[in-house]
Amino acid sequence: MDSGEVRTDVQVRGPRVRDVVAVGRPAFWMVSIVPYYTGILLATHRLIPPVEEWPRLIVGAVVMGPLVWLAVLAVNDAYDLPSDRLNPRKARSPLLDGRVTLRAALRLAFAAAVAAVGLSLLVGVVFALGVLLAVLLGYAYSVPPVRLKTRAGFDVAVNALALGAFGPLAGWAAINPDLSDFPWLMGLQGTLAAVGLYLPTTLADLDADRAAGYHTIAVRFGARTTYRFGYAAWIAAATLSVVLAATGTIIPRSMLPLELVMVPVLVAAYPKLIGPHQSFKGIIVLAALFLLPCAAFALTYTGVL
Repeated sequence: MDSGEVRTDVQVRGPRVRDVVAVGRPAFWMVSIVPYYTGILLATHRLIPPVEEWPRLIVGAVVMGPLVWLAVLAVNDAYDLPSDRLNPRKARSPLLDGRVTLRAALRLAFAAAVAAVGLSLLVGVVFALGVLLAVLLGYAYSVPPVRLKTRAGFDVAVNALALGAFGPLAGWAAINPDLSDFPWLMGLQGTLAAVGLYLPTTLADLDADRAAGYHTIAVRFGARTTYRFGYAAWIAAATLSVVLAATGTIIPRSMLPLELVMVPVLVAAYPKLIGPHQSFKGIIVLAALFLLPCAAFALTYTGVL
């Protein structure tokens, strides 16, 4: 069998499991599962939820992690091919090297979306409606003619709200479908932090997006201004956490001394780790640093400390 016959056989069988997983970006799964867990913690006031809730919550984690990410990233990769071909960072993308065809990516996106919404019904109707909204927003972000990715401002709003507010809200809904008591200020704080962490990622794709004619926020405002927007959002998120701790609103007042120490560190670390010409390594380090006060909040909010 020659190489041409091997390629034909692979196309007939479809993409391999490892290639499907690669499209879903396992490194991203925790980006939504951690906020999802935060929502569960907020709803239960417990580090570990009641055992009887575990089956539904595990299903919810599978939905929020692998399935939703595969649904939105597969369709995003399919419609981002023009810019990805110009982007060295995407050189090993399964779509670019032929391991996953364009048609297969669209089929994966649809199948994952259906599976995500279907399984989410096992968690609850409110949770399922939220997952449906998240998938629809993911499609609106990537698919023409809406294609929010190419509309400066909307590209940031979709990602920041999805990570900063929707994740905790989904965790809360998995436990308590009544959203009236959800601590919305925590959603705001999470969204501001997500803006601060997301905006620098747009700079990594600036040249490729500009060449492809995508009017992202980085293309619209340039690297330096986009960076300043991100830094301002980061400072606002840090300041809000101090205010919440000082007033004992959601964040226990006992955390105020830690907040007064950590907030200046986080604010000072931003320009050191992230700049107009950022690296993903810096974003990862900053996000890990941000997890320290988050862990302290979890321990104090649940009464462990």
